[in-house]
Amino acid sequence: MTRFPVTALRGVDLGTPDLARSEAFYCQTWGLERVADADGAVYLRATGSDHHVLALHRSDRTELKAVTFRLADPGDFDVVSRNAIHEGATLIAAPAPNPAPDGGVIMSLRGPEGGVLRFVHGDVRHDARPRRSELPERLAHVNLNSTDVDRSAAFYEKALGFKLTDRSAAMAFVRCNSDHHAVVIAAARVDGLNHVAFLMPTWEGVMRGA
Repeated sequence: MTRFPVTALRGVDLGTPDLARSEAFYCQTWGLERVADADGAVYLRATGSDHHVLALHRSDRTELKAVTFRLADPGDFDVVSRNAIHEGATLIAAPAPNPAPDGGVIMSLRGPEGGVLRFVHGDVRHDARPRRSELPERLAHVNLNSTDVDRSAAFYEKALGFKLTDRSAAMAFVRCNSDHHAVVIAAARVDGLNHVAFLMPTWEGVMRGA
């Protein structure tokens, strides 16, 4: 049985020049709930057990600031950092107590494409809310644009222990657990965020959300 050092896509941090408007959209329209705010950032949860799935930061421009994954075991910090650096990543911050509201221990890397990848263990969890068809439960995947899909997919496999689930002409789908994929890597002219997808309880919820 395959052991994944990364067990879940935990959250995404976005920068926005209009923090209040962005929060209003994600809470009032999309159905997330504010659970904390600290140091100019707002933390929003879905109905699942993750402390938050989205953190909004005031920024001069719209931007992807970080993608956060949950690790299976504290020993995986060393494994992931060593493998990631070997595959072209840069260590931004070694494992240390996380000062943000979700707590736990956190480590930050800069991937070969320049994006920030963070890894947490022992983070705060909530009791899950009752399922409602119109409300997101958690993140389903993050879709990242890449100028070299095969190189990016190889990084996730060799550095982070992901497995390739599917490969189309334009995209690679990689997983870190039983989900079909947690990260989609799409061919593009520039590296960056394509979109963030949320898991809905029913297909009616998908249509209502749209």
